[in-house]
Amino acid sequence: MAEERVGERNRTNTFVVSSRKRTIQKAVNRAGELLLLVLASFVAVVVLFIFYFVARDAIPFFELRGFSEFFTTTEWYPADDPGKFGALSIIYGSLMVTLGSAMIAVPMGIAAAICLSDILPFSIRQYAKPVIEMLAAIPSVAFGFFALVVLAPLLQDKGGALLMWAWWVLAAPFAVLFVIVLSDLLTTRIEDPARRKLFNLLSVLLFGLLSAGLLYRVGTLLHAIEILTGTNALNVSIILSFMALPTIVSVSEDALQAVGRDIREGSYALGATRAETIVKTILPAASSGILAAVILGIMRSLGETMVVWMASGNSAHIPEPWFNYLEAIRTLTATIAGDMGEADQVTGSARYHVLFAMGLLLLVISFICNLVSERIVVRQRKILSGQ
Repeated sequence: MAEERVGERNRTNTFVVSSRKRTIQKAVNRAGELLLLVLASFVAVVVLFIFYFVARDAIPFFELRGFSEFFTTTEWYPADDPGKFGALSIIYGSLMVTLGSAMIAVPMGIAAAICLSDILPFSIRQYAKPVIEMLAAIPSVAFGFFALVVLAPLLQDKGGALLMWAWWVLAAPFAVLFVIVLSDLLTTRIEDPARRKLFNLLSVLLFGLLSAGLLYRVGTLLHAIEILTGTNALNVSIILSFMALPTIVSVSEDALQAVGRDIREGSYALGATRAETIVKTILPAASSGILAAVILGIMRSLGETMVVWMASGNSAHIPEPWFNYLEAIRTLTATIAGDMGEADQVTGSARYHVLFAMGLLLLVISFICNLVSERIVVRQRKILSGQ
C-alpha cells in the first residue's frame, strides 16, 4: 500500500515515490525543457527570418545590376533614368563614422570602467555608474537635435578652438595615467625603496614634460584648423561615441568586477603594484568581456540612424583626403531611412531593392563582427585556462 501512495514512508523509513508520480515528474520536466528550447530557438528563428526577408528583396537588385556597380563606384543618383547606384562612398561613410566613434568611445569607456572598478571608492561608484548609464536612455533623436543645433554651429564658428580644448580635456587624463603607469612599470624591478622612489620621480618628470609638450603641440595644430561645415563626419563621430559609451562602460565594468577580489589580492600578495595588477592581471582576465563590450559599442554606432541622418551632411562622396573627418558624408542607415519613402515599392524598382541590399550588407557586417568577436573570446578563454 505504501508504494501505491504518493510521498509516504515504508517500514524501513525510506521515502517512496510511486511510479505514477515519477511519470508525472518526467512529463513535467520534459515539457519544461521543451518550452525552454522553444523560447531559446524563437530568437534564432526571428533572426533567420529577418535575414530571409531582407535577402529576398536584396537579391533582385544584384540580379539586375550586378555586384560591380554597387561595391566599386561612388555615383549615387537613384532618381535618374537609368539610375546610378554606386554605394562605395556610402559604405565608406558608415565605416568612417563607426571607426571614428570607436576611437573616441573605446579608450574613454575602458578607462572609465577601470576607474569605476578599481580606482574610485564605492561611495562614488554607486552614483557615477547610474549617471553614465542614463545616457543610454536618451532618445537618439535628442542626440541628433543636439548635434545639429548645438554642436554643428560650434564646429563651424569656433571649430579650431573647440578641437584644441577637447584634445586637452580628453587627452590630459590619459597622459597622466600613461605617465604614472609607465613610470611604475619601469621602476618596479628596483629593489631599493629609496632608489625606486627617486627613479620613479625622475621618470614621472621626464615623461610628464614630454607628454605636456606633445599635448601643447597637437593643440596648437588643431587650433589652426578651419571647419567649413558643422554637419560632417567629426560631428557624427563625437555624438555616436557618447551614445556607445554607456554600453562599453557598463559591460566592461561588469567584466572587470567578475574577475574577483581573490585574484586582485593574490597579485598584491606577490608584490605587484596597483598598476601592474590592472595591466597584467585584471585586464587580461577580463579581456573577453571587454571585447564583447567594444563589439556591442561598435554595433551601436554602426546601426544608428537618426544622428547620422540629421548631422552628417548626407553627401554621397569620399572625403578628400580619405581621412578628412571635417567633410560631409553619408551612411547606409541614413540612406535607407531617407530614400525608403521615395522608392517605388509597388513595382519593385531597382531603387527599392538597392535599399534592401544595403540592409543586407549591414546584417552581414554585424554577423561577421559577432563571429570574429566570439572566436577571439573563445581563444582568449583557452589561453587563460592554459589550454
